[in-house]
Amino acid sequence: MFQVASYETYEDGQVIFTEGTYGDWIYIIDEGAVEISKEIDGRKVVVGILKEGEILGELAYIAKIPRTASAVAVGRTVIGIIDRNFFDQEFNKLSGDFQKMIKMVAVRLKIATETICQAKLKGS
Repeated sequence: MFQVASYETYEDGQVIFTEGTYGDWIYIIDEGAVEISKEIDGRKVVVGILKEGEILGELAYIAKIPRTASAVAVGRTVIGIIDRNFFDQEFNKLSGDFQKMIKMVAVRLKIATETICQAKLKGS
């Protein structure tokens, strides 16, 4: 499905990327799992646990925004870095209107995730 440029191995608890940083890589989990979390009002809120075959980092890359969450390895985890040139070529095959629509969906997902995390925090 995706062309992988390289692989990186992370140990349990090792940070893959941090919320608020800029990143131009999209990752796919080859082995292990990744915890996705956000910081809301100084408290960590776990958004979810991603497993083998799932991708992460796509929102920041597609929408050209800072990372919307932090990603941390759960156990020993092998991550494939999706080849940026390959992804750009595939994305650029889409019409400008379709690219714009995908970017808007990414931004809306960011907003929805923040809203859910805030509600989750208030309910705890």
